[in-house]
Amino acid sequence: MVIDKEEFEEALKEAGEKLVAVDFSASWCGPCRTMRPYFHSLSVKHEDVVFLEVDADDCEQLVQDRDVFCLPTFQFYKKEEKVGEFSGALVEKLEASIEELK
Repeated sequence: MVIDKEEFEEALKEAGEKLVAVDFSASWCGPCRTMRPYFHSLSVKHEDVVFLEVDADDCEQLVQDRDVFCLPTFQFYKKEEKVGEFSGALVEKLEASIEELK
């Protein structure tokens, strides 16, 4: 779980060439809770991808800075640049996005 903006930016930097998949969610969000176990299972399946979770309530400034307007939102980064994004509890789209972007 990412705790602040600095930790998030450091994780992007450390990932280098690897794809970074970010789950912006909140504990009170039903669709977020639905996606969480699936997001975790993908982290085991795709060991060459960096998976980060951001709690929207704990990291409000980061959520604003990254233009997250609804939850869950999944963003994808490579070389510290955003290369993809979608919102909603869309299991198939999450895995397809990872496969396409990595």
